[in-house]
Amino acid sequence: MYGILLALHSLTRWLVLISLFFAIFRSYRGWLLNKPYSRFDNVVRHTTATVAHIQLIFGIWLYFISPIVSYFLHNFNKAVHERAIRFFGMEHITMMLIGITIITIGSAKARRKTTDSEKFKTMAIWFTLALLIILSSIPWSFSPLISRPNFRPF
Repeated sequence: MYGILLALHSLTRWLVLISLFFAIFRSYRGWLLNKPYSRFDNVVRHTTATVAHIQLIFGIWLYFISPIVSYFLHNFNKAVHERAIRFFGMEHITMMLIGITIITIGSAKARRKTTDSEKFKTMAIWFTLALLIILSSIPWSFSPLISRPNFRPF
């Protein structure tokens, strides 16, 4: 179960990033070029938030069954000083929760705006902020601090 969930979480990361990049592209394009906010833009906004929430569900589920997190929680005083253990036990989940919260707030605020320009601007700002937080907290394969594979097999 743990291996399958870890692979799903890893795979869904790419869906989150693709949807975020696309939503940010559409929002800056619409905002800076004064495009009309179409039904498709609304679907992109909603889909991005939904994919992020699915990833959140996988992540929280994974958090509760992870042996790394279990070690972190049961040996907190020692584990908090171990970079890799602390990252998954505390840093990764905290930053991802913040990132997904920002996506949720940005999506809700954009939906409630009255003009097309305001909708695009709100999406652009909130989603860009969320993307920066998320990118900084993914354990990339090239990271010198915490390195994990970019794609996990099932």
